[in-house]
Amino acid sequence: MNHISTLPLQPAAKLAGTLTTCPYCGVGCGVRATVNGDGQVDIAGDETHASNLGRLCVKGSALGETVALDGRLLYPQMRSADQQSMQRASWDDALDKVAHGFRSIIEQHGPDSVALYVSGQLLTEDYYVANKLMKGYIGSANIDTNSRLCMSSAVAGHKRAFGADLVPVCYEDLELADLVVLVGSNTAWCHPILFQRIARIRETRPQMKLVVIDPRRTATCELADLHLPLKAGSDVWLFNGLLSFLARNGAVDKDFVAEHTNGMAAALETAEADCADLAAVAKICKLDPQDLLTFYQWFADNEKVVSAFSQGVNQSSSGTDKVNSIINCHLLTGRIGKPGMGPFSITGQPNAMGGREVGGLANMLAAHMELDNPQHRATVQTYWQSPQMAERPGLKAVDLFQAIEAGRVKAVWIMATNPVVSLPDADQVQRALKKCELVVISDIIEKTDTNAFAHVLLPALGWGEKDGTVTSSERRISRQRAFLPAPGEARADWRIICQVAQRMGYDGFDFNSAHQVFDEHAGLSAYRNGGNGGADGDGPHRVFNLGGLRGMDRAQFDGMQPVQWPLPADAAGERQGTARLFADGRFAHADGRARFIATAPRAPRHAVDGDYPLSLNTGRVRDQWHTMTRTGKSPRLADHVPESFIDMHPQDALLYGVREGMLARVSSQWGEMVAKVQHGGGIARGSLFVPIHWNRQSASDARVGALVNPVVDPVSGEPEFKHTPVRVEEFAVAWYGFVLSRAQPVLDDVTHWTRIQGRSFHRYELAGRSPIADHGAWAARLLGVDAADADWLEYQDGSAGIYRAVHVVDDRIDACVFLSPRPDLPSRAWLASLFLKERLEDADRVGLLIGQPIAKGADTGPTVCSCFSVGRNTICDAVRKQGLTTVAQVTGCLKAGGNCGSCVPEIKKLLTEMLQEEVS
Repeated sequence: MNHISTLPLQPAAKLAGTLTTCPYCGVGCGVRATVNGDGQVDIAGDETHASNLGRLCVKGSALGETVALDGRLLYPQMRSADQQSMQRASWDDALDKVAHGFRSIIEQHGPDSVALYVSGQLLTEDYYVANKLMKGYIGSANIDTNSRLCMSSAVAGHKRAFGADLVPVCYEDLELADLVVLVGSNTAWCHPILFQRIARIRETRPQMKLVVIDPRRTATCELADLHLPLKAGSDVWLFNGLLSFLARNGAVDKDFVAEHTNGMAAALETAEADCADLAAVAKICKLDPQDLLTFYQWFADNEKVVSAFSQGVNQSSSGTDKVNSIINCHLLTGRIGKPGMGPFSITGQPNAMGGREVGGLANMLAAHMELDNPQHRATVQTYWQSPQMAERPGLKAVDLFQAIEAGRVKAVWIMATNPVVSLPDADQVQRALKKCELVVISDIIEKTDTNAFAHVLLPALGWGEKDGTVTSSERRISRQRAFLPAPGEARADWRIICQVAQRMGYDGFDFNSAHQVFDEHAGLSAYRNGGNGGADGDGPHRVFNLGGLRGMDRAQFDGMQPVQWPLPADAAGERQGTARLFADGRFAHADGRARFIATAPRAPRHAVDGDYPLSLNTGRVRDQWHTMTRTGKSPRLADHVPESFIDMHPQDALLYGVREGMLARVSSQWGEMVAKVQHGGGIARGSLFVPIHWNRQSASDARVGALVNPVVDPVSGEPEFKHTPVRVEEFAVAWYGFVLSRAQPVLDDVTHWTRIQGRSFHRYELAGRSPIADHGAWAARLLGVDAADADWLEYQDGSAGIYRAVHVVDDRIDACVFLSPRPDLPSRAWLASLFLKERLEDADRVGLLIGQPIAKGADTGPTVCSCFSVGRNTICDAVRKQGLTTVAQVTGCLKAGGNCGSCVPEIKKLLTEMLQEEVS
C-alpha cells in the first residue's frame, strides 16, 4: 500500500467559520460555514481540504440558501386514530409507538417481518447503529439503502475482482493520468470539482487525452478529445472488445497477470467469442469504427490510464458485469496500484462509501465483513456482544418494497430518503406503503411524497446541525460538524435509533455522542483483523482498517482532519492515511490474487417494441440534487433548469407528433409522467432523457420514477434506470402560462404545474386543458385578489388568446400572470428582477403591459452561470460587443465560469454556436 502524510489530530489553523463537509455528491468537498450577524449562513470552500482545496460547485456554494426552517419537520408526529391526519406527539409517545410496533410484529411474525430503508445522506455513525440494531439485535439483514440505486454494482464488481469493496485510486490519479476515460458519467455536472481538476491539469499537459463514453452528448463531452456515443446497454461489448484488442496487440502485462491474478483465460475466451471483431463491436455499440479503434489504440499506448465510471455503468441489469469488464482491462495491462492508473468508481452520494463501511447494504456485514461467512458473523457478534446475528442476506431495495406490498414485511423504518420518488416502479412503492401496518419515517422535511404514507414521523437533524463523519469516493473520511442549533425538537439519527433500541430492551446502544459511535466503528474495523499488527490481529487480513483512529478522545475527534483509509495502527502508534491500494500487488481474496471475471455481454432485459419504441434514460441535472427537498429551496439553483423536461431527437419528435417547448406524456408499462419537450442536441434517435429530481411537491406530474422498470442486476440488485421502453405522445392543452407571486397561488383550475423557488417570490409554470372564459376573473382567483379594489394592470388580446395581469401593492409588484395558447412566453428573468425593486418605475409598468423590458440589457436571459447569476443574453452581448472568443475571456469579463466551472462546457458550446452563426 502507498502510505502518505501522517494524520494530524489537532485542529487546523484557526480561521473564521466551522470546517465541515458538503452533503451532496461523493467528491466530499470541505466547506467553511460561518453564521453571520443577521443569522444567515455564509459558505466558502475549505482551502485546507485535499478534495477541493477551497473550490465548491454551485450546489455547495448555495448551501446557505437551504438551511432555513421553512418546510422543516420540527416535532414528532403520529397518525390520528381515524387515520386521516398527522398530529403532533411527544418524543416519548412516538418512540414508544415505534419500539412497541416493531417488537410486537417481530414477536408475531419473526425478525424478517420488519425492515429499515436508509440512505447515503446519513452520517457513518447513524448508519453504524442502524446496522447494529437490525443485524445484531433484531437478527435480520432487512436493512438496505438508497445507495443500492446508484453504487451497488460497483460494490459487487469490486468484491468479485478484488475480494472486497475497495476503490484503488485517489483523486490525484486523475491529474497524473495520460488518458482519462469517463464512462457513464456526466462529470462536469455531477462531480464538477473533479471535472475541473481534470480540466485544469489538461491546460498544463495538452498531451493528456480525455475520452467520454456516454449515449448522450453531455456537458462533459464539450472538453473531450473523443466522445463515444455508444448504444445504451452495450458497455460490456465495448470493453470486452478492448480486452481482446489489448491481448492481440501486445499490451498484456504478463508478469503482473501471472503473479497477481487468476481467471484471465476464461475472461479472454468470453471476450473473444463475441467481441474480437472491432467492426462487429462498433456495429453493436452503434459507434464509428475509426473512433472505436482510436480509443482502443489510446488505451493500449498509454500506461497511465484512469477509467472513471458512475451511474451510467452501475444502473443497469448488467451493471456488475460492466464494472468487471472495465476492471478486466486494467488487470490485463497491470494498470492498477500505481500513480495515475486504475479503475475508479465515482460515488454518487456524500456517504455512500461510509454506508458500505458499516454494512449498510442488505448483503453485507459491518467493517467489510461478509454476511455469508460464519467466521465474520461470529467476529461481529462477539465484538457487539449481541444476542443474535442475521445469517442470510436481507431484502434489497426493490425486493423489499415488493415484500411490503405482499405483506411479508409488515413494518418499515425509512431514514433520510424519498423512495416514492427515487425508486423504480414508484407507484408500486406507494401501493406497498399504503398496505404496510407500520411506516416510520425519520426526515428533516415535513411534506414529501413518501412522508404522506407515514404512521410516525420523527424529526431528524439536517446538515449544519448534525455531527459525525462521511467518507468520499477516494476513501477519505471527513468530519461533518454542527454550526447551527438543533431546530425544534429534532434529534440526531443515531440517537433516535439508540432510543428505539433501548425501548425494545436491547443493550449496547448507550452512546452519548457521535464520537463514541465512531470509536466503536473504528474498533470493529481492527478487531480480529490480521492486518492490524496489534493484539486484535488474530483473524484474516481485511483491508478496511481504522485501527489508527481508535482511542481518540473527544477533542481529538473534534479536531480530526480528513484522511484516507486504510490506516492501521502500527507498532509505533503512528496514524497514517493511504492514498492508493494494491501497490504491492496483493488483493483481498484469500490467495492475495485479483480475479478476472468472464463477462458475457447481454442486452437490457426489456427491449423496445411497437408499443414502447423508445428507450428512456434518467439522470441528474447540474444544479439539483436527488428529489430536491433541499436544493429546491435555493433560488440560485432553480435558475438553470427550472422545470423537468423530455430531451429527444428532433426527428423522433416529428415522428411522434410532439413539438419543442410543448407538453408531452411519456408512458411505460409501469407508469407515466408529463413534461415539456426539448432538443438539447445531445441525444440519439430512439432515446429519451428525463431528469430524476421532480416530485409531487414541486410538479403536478413529473415523477419519472413511476415509469422506470423494476428489473435489477442479478448480482448487485441495482435497478436499470438507464433503459426503460417507453412511448411519447402529445399532451394537448388549451393554454400555457406562468405566475410569479409573493403568495401561493390557487391552482384548482390548472392541469399541469411546476413550482420554482424565486428570490422573494414563488414561480409557477402552468398549463390548462379547459379554455378560460373570463381571463380577468380567472387571474384574480388564481392570485387571490379582488381585481376591483386592487392596483391591477391588465392587457388582453382576445383574438390571439394572450393575457397579462399584474397586481401592484404600494408601488411594488406583488404578483403577475402571463397566459398564451403557445408556450413561447416572455422572459421570466426580467420579471424576476422586478420583485427585488422597492418601487416599480413607469418604464417597468409599460414593460409589464407589453411583455418585455423597455431598457436594453434588462433581460439577462436563461441562467448559464448559477454561481454569479450570469444569463445567456448577457454572455452573448459581451461576446458580440467585445469580440470574446475564449472561455477565459468570458470569465475575465463577466466572472462566468470562474468559480466551480460546471458552466464552462456550456459557455464553450455557446461560443462555438455564435462563431458558426458568424461564419454562416
